[in-house]
Amino acid sequence: MKPVRLRYYILDADNKPVAVDMPTWGEFFETLSNRIVDYTEINSQIYVSTVFLGLDHRHFGDGPPILFETMVFGGPISMDQACWRYASWDDACVGHVVAVRKAREAVKKGVSNA
Repeated sequence: MKPVRLRYYILDADNKPVAVDMPTWGEFFETLSNRIVDYTEINSQIYVSTVFLGLDHRHFGDGPPILFETMVFGGPISMDQACWRYASWDDACVGHVVAVRKAREAVKKGVSNA
């Protein structure tokens, strides 16, 4: 197994990931808005958040770095803490829309946490 090398990423003006050194990464991450891809409140207790992670979450296998994540917080147990990860901003945007749709469908079905 290859040793894991931590790589830091920021987004350029076109929301494309760029590998950088740690000080540059830290400066980029000081601004919260640099990390938010999308955010949707389903209701007062459920929201969907899609963010830029800035660190590669592809822990196994080959392929582009996994740098974006969508999560559902709250709601039916079938959706709470559901998580999807992506390699690109565009995929993260599409994934956010899909997660919002799934969360709204779960709420309509009335699936409870009980």
